[in-house]
Amino acid sequence: MRPTETASSFYARRVERTLAFIEAHLDEALPVARLAEVAGLSKFHFHRQFRAHVGVPVARFVARLRLRRAAQQLAFSPELRVLDVALSAGFDSPEAFARAFRAVQGQSPTAFRRAPDWPRWHAQFELPRALHHSHAAMSDAATPILRTLDPIPVAALEHRGPPATLMASVQRFIAWRRGSQAAPEPSTRTLGVLYDDPESVAPEDFRFDVCAELARSLDGDARAREAGVVAKTIAGGRYAVARHRGSTDAIGETVMGLYRDWLPGSGERVRDAPLVFHYIERVPRVAEHEQVTDVYLPLV
Repeated sequence: MRPTETASSFYARRVERTLAFIEAHLDEALPVARLAEVAGLSKFHFHRQFRAHVGVPVARFVARLRLRRAAQQLAFSPELRVLDVALSAGFDSPEAFARAFRAVQGQSPTAFRRAPDWPRWHAQFELPRALHHSHAAMSDAATPILRTLDPIPVAALEHRGPPATLMASVQRFIAWRRGSQAAPEPSTRTLGVLYDDPESVAPEDFRFDVCAELARSLDGDARAREAGVVAKTIAGGRYAVARHRGSTDAIGETVMGLYRDWLPGSGERVRDAPLVFHYIERVPRVAEHEQVTDVYLPLV
């Protein structure tokens, strides 16, 4: 225990270390004895300490994290067979995987792939707050870099509605972009524009633009019109840029770190413009814990 550390924060830090280890080793066997060793806690008491801190037993947490990843693979990696996803999640057969997936998600893997119930996914697979803090500890919110951006023309899908349904908009945008030459990957940037704090507005009023940098005009793009994709411009100017590593579910901790820990003593003032996210590495190209997102705070 550190000299100034309380017993509560000591155990919290040990469990958070274990959460990060679980994320990074989902493809491996994770017996309690191994996790207790990672935490530096007694194997006889670790499972109770984990449950007290996270709220669920460690075995259930590992299973849910694997099913969460499986759901993302089903939705965003159409080239993967359900069998491939099942094996990646640690199941011996598609049947066992389907039973476990349906018990949590309420849909079979095939039905989820065809028409995901994203609000239920959000409710069932939301990461625990302890893991949010673990990701925040890996962010650069306390020491952002100051940058000046040129305006960025983007293709944007305007999400309007509950944050729990944002993934449906993301999925629709990805489906459009996959066949588009206007904003091809990986040569153009993937971005997001956050207009509202999801904790400060009614769910139906939440606004977020899912964006990709434009390589050419959308004029005459019938697929873009059908998908609801429009041309916009992300404002240029000065920004403070903090790097967030890990799940974007926890990106709010990095955002708050900019406002709470850096801005008051920076001598800077925020500009009347929304936050911008630049998704540098993201699911499904990398594992969730390997994602990298730069958070752009607009400055005067």
